[in-house]
Parts: sequence; structure tokens; C-alpha cells
Amino acid sequence: MMNVINAEQAMFDYAEAYERLYNRPPRDLHALDHEWVIVNGARMRANELEYLTRQLQLEYSQGVAHRRSIVNRLLKWFKQ
Repeated sequence: MMNVINAEQAMFDYAEAYERLYNRPPRDLHALDHEWVIVNGARMRANELEYLTRQLQLEYSQGVAHRRSIVNRLLKWFKQ
């Protein structure tokens, strides 16, 4: 059975992940009811927004890991 998440919590999590990734708050984000939300003009269920949030979090983590890798390579190069 799929975990039911409410729209308010889904929007909060999405806004936090979006802002962390893009350094600005999302636009056009509001709840229609406890299950449906509007995100950038698109209507979706709260659990779909939660999936989208996980994708943003993954993208952010990958970017952090990539930057960390670059810094580590530079440090190794400077130590030579």
C-alpha cells in the first residue's frame, strides 16, 4: 500500500528541496485540497509531488558529490 502524504507536508518538502537546489523559492505552488496540489501550473497528487521532491533531493546530492570530487582532485593536484 502506498504511503499517503498530505498536500501541505508535500509542498513544504518540495519547496525546501527546490530552494536548496535552485537558490530561489518555487513559483505557483499551492494546495487544492488535502490530496491535490498545483506546481508550476500542473495539477498533481501530493504523492507525485513527493516523488518529484525525491528527484530534486537526488539531483542536489549528486551536485554536492560532484563539487566535492572536484575539490578533492584540486587538493591532490596542489599537494604534488
